[in-house]
Amino acid sequence: MEFRNDNGVLIARRSGETLRIEPWGPDSFRVRATMFSKFTENLWALTETPKASNAVVEIAENHQEAVITNGRIKATVNFAGVITFYRDGKQILQEYYRSYGGTISKESRCLKVVNREWKGIIGGSDYSLNLKFESNDGEKIFGKGQYQQAYMDLKGCTLELAQRNSQISVPFAVSNLGYGMLWNNPAVGNVTFGRNYTEWIARATKEMDYWITVADAPKQILANYTDVTGHAPMFPEDRMGLWQCKLRYRTQDEVLTVARQYQKEGIKIDLIVIDFFHWTLQGDWKFDKTYWPDPKAMVDELHSMGIKVIVSVWPSVDRKSENFYPMMERGLLIKTERGAAQTYDYQGDCVEIDPFNPETRQYVWEVCKKNYYDYGIDAFWLDNSEPDYGVYDFENYRYMDAPALECSNMYPQMYSRIFYDNMKDLRDGNVVNLLRCAWAGSQKYGNVVWSGDVPSTFEAFYDQLQCGLNMGLAGIPWWTTDIGGFMTDDVNDPDFQQLLIRWYQFAVYSAVFRMHGDRGPYDIPPLDDRDWGGGYLHTGQPNELWSYGEENYKIMKKYYNIRMEMLDYIKSLYKEASENGSPLIRTMFYEFPEDATCWELQDQYMFGSEYLVAPIFKLNQFEREVYLPAGTWKLTSDGTVYEGGQTVCVAAPLEYTPVFQKQ
Repeated sequence: MEFRNDNGVLIARRSGETLRIEPWGPDSFRVRATMFSKFTENLWALTETPKASNAVVEIAENHQEAVITNGRIKATVNFAGVITFYRDGKQILQEYYRSYGGTISKESRCLKVVNREWKGIIGGSDYSLNLKFESNDGEKIFGKGQYQQAYMDLKGCTLELAQRNSQISVPFAVSNLGYGMLWNNPAVGNVTFGRNYTEWIARATKEMDYWITVADAPKQILANYTDVTGHAPMFPEDRMGLWQCKLRYRTQDEVLTVARQYQKEGIKIDLIVIDFFHWTLQGDWKFDKTYWPDPKAMVDELHSMGIKVIVSVWPSVDRKSENFYPMMERGLLIKTERGAAQTYDYQGDCVEIDPFNPETRQYVWEVCKKNYYDYGIDAFWLDNSEPDYGVYDFENYRYMDAPALECSNMYPQMYSRIFYDNMKDLRDGNVVNLLRCAWAGSQKYGNVVWSGDVPSTFEAFYDQLQCGLNMGLAGIPWWTTDIGGFMTDDVNDPDFQQLLIRWYQFAVYSAVFRMHGDRGPYDIPPLDDRDWGGGYLHTGQPNELWSYGEENYKIMKKYYNIRMEMLDYIKSLYKEASENGSPLIRTMFYEFPEDATCWELQDQYMFGSEYLVAPIFKLNQFEREVYLPAGTWKLTSDGTVYEGGQTVCVAAPLEYTPVFQKQ
């Protein structure tokens, strides 16, 4: 192994590979390796200038080992190229090596398994990369974005590093051993946190790139991460209340009727959402004038009520769209490696936009500005932002910058920047757009991320809590769900209505309070018999607060009032999220890292530092056990005060979900 100290950066070369370990903020390293003659210099998620830090590099005289230290973190590299990381002198992570020549006994094996395996992709210039680490017994791993599963602790899980509808790969992990690691690579692949080893796979890449930091507690780990990937803006106060949405308002009269009724009921809504197929064709990005004859007048009336307006924009462009051939001719759409040029086939023969191309971003913004923003539209619902391919064959798609296999996980972030980069200097500067997907660093681009098209079941509701908590630990604080889930067969089913109330109660104690869902049965006829435009596609049943009967409406109004009474507190949480990356909904161990029990809990959470929330995840469950950490806690339903350090059983009638306020 050849080692070199390059002004406080450790460089190592062996067998054609160049390894670079450098300080990247306090107590942190950026680690890169490549088989090429030089690094790409892509920053990927590490867009912020790191705070100054002084690293010390020491190289052994016999060149058998080199050490680099940056504050509390240290890395050693042995002559076989194996990296070991230490926090305050204690080993936390070591690459996995089972081949000849290791200097640590367990590394010397005959298996010929190396720590960093590069394989050239036949016919291409990229490599596939397989990076392995030793597995730490007893370690717990969290974050990594959103995966539709019941497991919050990711140890033992295999996760696809790819974007899908309701799956969001944000590759930052937090360990209970006191470190956080960002896989700073948007390539499609997998990570497995196995019992025998951890394995990161990039199916096509030019270099290895990850960032690692150490700290005493998850809150500081997340603060370190936010400093290098970007801080969320301050969330506007006028969007912290109720967002009203359904699938789908088909006309401007429907929108105005709903808004007027809310005003009559004395319920202030902050936003109303105009969902998909208000347009003529996918990719036209404009209202169908048949059903939206005067968008400007509609927006003006909604604004007079204090209501912001958000409109759905999809990245798909139908071949019949007026924008298809101009965009195809100029190379602004995704390319397929083989077969027909089609990437999406829902309600049309479509190809999706390529937001990696700056010309695409400018083209789409100019159309949307003319047809939406100039009418006064306040925000955009950037749906299908993974993008939602007809088939997730990533190897068949190519963007301007690279094949999809190499960078597709960054697509939602680039899509969001079509709007953020142009909106941030307009109007009041408060950009808040709604997306179904994100990547590392998306928090800085005004993205509210929701959990996708999930079923309306108690099981899915439970999964969403795991999704939201891990998204927060991956640095995405503006996260939400469809209240009641997205897919409902029958809104009149009492079981569904019970689920809806439980989900609604949870949403009150979350970042964004948003009514949405596709509500069956589908017995509402279309507005016309055309096979295109704003009238032909089905709509769901009503989804306003009063739509589910008087008893449910009473509960919803009560919890609406609870949300409104907490606005000053919620504002303080958004301020904290902007300052240090703390999510609004937090794992129990985020607030109580010294309490071992809190590292085991995944069915209750903290809403900020003050409220402990214990949702109800089962049908006809009217009591539940709740663990209270050390301190004094007041049950908000009746004012009963409990001492912490114990598990209590409390009542949970339908009109109340258990919430404790820290005293």
